[in-house]
Amino acid sequence: MAMMVLRPMVVLAMCVDAGAALMVSSTRRSMLASTAAATSVGLFSTPAFCISNGVEREWTLANGVKMPTLALNTAGLTAEGSERATLAALYAGISHVDFHPGVERDGVAKALAASGKRSSLFLTTKIRKPAAGTPPDVAAEAVRTQLADDLAVLGVERVDMLMLRDSPDCAVMQAQWAAMEGVLASGRARSIGVINYCEKSLGCILSTAKTPPAINYIMQHVGMGPDALGLRAYGEKRGVRTFAYGALGEPGPEAELVGSAALRSIGERHGRSFEEVALRWVLQGGSAVSVRPTSDFGLGGSKCAEDGACEAGLRARAQAFDWSLTAEEMAQLDGLRSPAGNPTLFSSLGCPDSYFAAKR
Repeated sequence: MAMMVLRPMVVLAMCVDAGAALMVSSTRRSMLASTAAATSVGLFSTPAFCISNGVEREWTLANGVKMPTLALNTAGLTAEGSERATLAALYAGISHVDFHPGVERDGVAKALAASGKRSSLFLTTKIRKPAAGTPPDVAAEAVRTQLADDLAVLGVERVDMLMLRDSPDCAVMQAQWAAMEGVLASGRARSIGVINYCEKSLGCILSTAKTPPAINYIMQHVGMGPDALGLRAYGEKRGVRTFAYGALGEPGPEAELVGSAALRSIGERHGRSFEEVALRWVLQGGSAVSVRPTSDFGLGGSKCAEDGACEAGLRARAQAFDWSLTAEEMAQLDGLRSPAGNPTLFSSLGCPDSYFAAKR
């Protein structure tokens, strides 16, 4: 892919007291505006922030790892799309990339090689779900072999967050989690978490874990309420923080959210899109969040084309820390109960109401 490389630029910014406005230089604003039609991106560096408008830009996990709370979600992108989106995210100031093994990983690897910015990126990836009937010891070995392959392709010595998918077999999850703890001890992953774990699955691995998951990656969007099924409270009481996906719904944008009068009217008051309001609600509610580059996605597919929309979408999402919802607006959105959603939608058949169970 042909790429125009811009010189790295330092963006001037100031972290101020919670609730105060984030001060961003006019230089940054004019630079970002001038790149809307760009088909390729360069990179710049940004200083660390503490709290912006009451929302943490990064978390310090139990082992001292600093995790940015806003991530690019590459789900469904091609290798080329993942590469372009990763570079665009870096350019927009998003330093956390959340990807799957396979073509998404391959695109991220190309972006790492093109940018030379490994130290600027927080890399989050997932272990593939073992096939039904896989013995626990074989499933555990698959954790180690997959990670070795991923590290080789990425050209790095470690990832920053490695997440484990669930299984209907508790013994498989426990064996795999022990392997994850071994990976953590070896330094090949700086932190470990889980993805789509319902209360039953969390209880399974917590009963034998020496190190609890740092995060549980689950769906969260307006209409589900602040804590669907009480899963956040269950995990967070046990030291498991919430990393959310699906701020606009999954496996594609929820029509009710896209057409939401509440999201649009709140957005108009702040000069923001309905997408930005949906994202800000998740962040301001205390979760970290992984976002698609645009709302053009569906089951197994997402886009980051060379038409400028991907870059523009990521710039808008990166501004999630620059403003805040009022207490009244948060209460209004907290109170909505439609569209409803299952926080562990893409779990295995071991958790209730999974997407895959509904498709059987």
